[in-house]
Amino acid sequence: MQLYNTLSAEERKELIDLAGKQRLTLSFYAYAKIVDPKKFRDDLFLAWNALDALGRIYVAHEGINAQMSVPADNFEEFRETLEVYDFMKGIRLNVAVEQDDHSFLKLTIKVRHKIVADGLNDETFDVTKKGIHLGAKEFNKILEDPNTIVVDFRNHYESEVGHFKNAITPDVETFRESLPIINEQLKDYKETKNLVMYCTGGIRCEKASAYYKHQGFKNVYQLEGGIINYAKQIKEEGLESKFIGKNFVFDNRLGERITDDIVAQCHQCGKPCDNHTNCANDGCHLLFIQCDECQAVMENCCSTECLDITHLPLEEQVRLRSGKQVGNKVFRKGKSEKLKFKHSGELSDVALAVAKKTQDIRQKIKVKKVILGKAEHYFVKAGIGLFIIENNELQVGDKILISGPTTGNQELILEKMFVNGSENSVAKIGDKVTFEVPFRIRLSDKLFKLVS
Repeated sequence: MQLYNTLSAEERKELIDLAGKQRLTLSFYAYAKIVDPKKFRDDLFLAWNALDALGRIYVAHEGINAQMSVPADNFEEFRETLEVYDFMKGIRLNVAVEQDDHSFLKLTIKVRHKIVADGLNDETFDVTKKGIHLGAKEFNKILEDPNTIVVDFRNHYESEVGHFKNAITPDVETFRESLPIINEQLKDYKETKNLVMYCTGGIRCEKASAYYKHQGFKNVYQLEGGIINYAKQIKEEGLESKFIGKNFVFDNRLGERITDDIVAQCHQCGKPCDNHTNCANDGCHLLFIQCDECQAVMENCCSTECLDITHLPLEEQVRLRSGKQVGNKVFRKGKSEKLKFKHSGELSDVALAVAKKTQDIRQKIKVKKVILGKAEHYFVKAGIGLFIIENNELQVGDKILISGPTTGNQELILEKMFVNGSENSVAKIGDKVTFEVPFRIRLSDKLFKLVS
């Protein structure tokens, strides 16, 4: 009985692209008493694996916390797998603001002690006595009340790229760190102020609101469904967005745009930018903000030290990172003395720039495409892209697609190319190919051939 993934991330990407079907990124959570989390986990894996559902899910005796990617065609069948459980009947599914078919590339369901690491002893307070849930309209209204204090219960790298105006944004790396800090900071306002809290999808506030009521706060409110649901409601109801910038998300997208305002800076040069990336050095994987220009020069690296390491032979890179832990700690590495323009804690509500419009990311593909390879470099001044052919072959005259999270889907006809340094009309597996690209490309971009 298969209860684990058998495909690599790259293999999964290729299958998704070849299928050419739209996927929906969504999230949900539920607090409930689960007697046997292990059996619950296994049953979910079998049901969701059959539907080609992917994602990162945590289950515990206290409930479930899930972020997922589901084929749009299987959405209703997926919902039915939830309805089997009484505590998930009619559950709200937060569908992402921006879709990306590559948001998740594996189905990972883990049994944990808690579905959110809050560091709280649930036996010491009533977790069911939560704060008052507010929809977008009510949330906007209470923010205008001078008697309101609004708190962001996310981490520093999340709030840096987007937050509600006038919010307290704790300079913390984990949710559990923020709880005692806010309790101490607001101890003199427990009976006189409205404590209004928000997070990405609402789950952190579910426990936090009950904790603060137990701590003596009289007027506790929380944004129902978090920023994701708020963005959906303001669009549907034509409301003003009190949130400014991007909403950081814990999948391959690393963010979804709520407003066109850019409130952060490239951590390397200071240019207005809110695109997160992970350092290309596998022994580092530092999470940081990097603009297109710095990405081209630094090749997705956070420092010259890491850049030098990526140019070493693979065997030497493996030796240098031996014993180091990255992986699950990727999102906790948002600070470094090498990042000169990193900001956290008290953040500005003033936009530094306006984001450019991008096309929908890998959505509703109407023609068949075959993956050829990936971008290796972009020569900015010459407007030349370098690609390595990893599958099939490329010929002059082919209609190609260059696709990526920031680039979107860009199509063009290949009129001329150089193969391994010489002009040629055919490129095969293993060849390095360069040709003119009338737009900027990124190292995460993929090269496809379109087949009519």
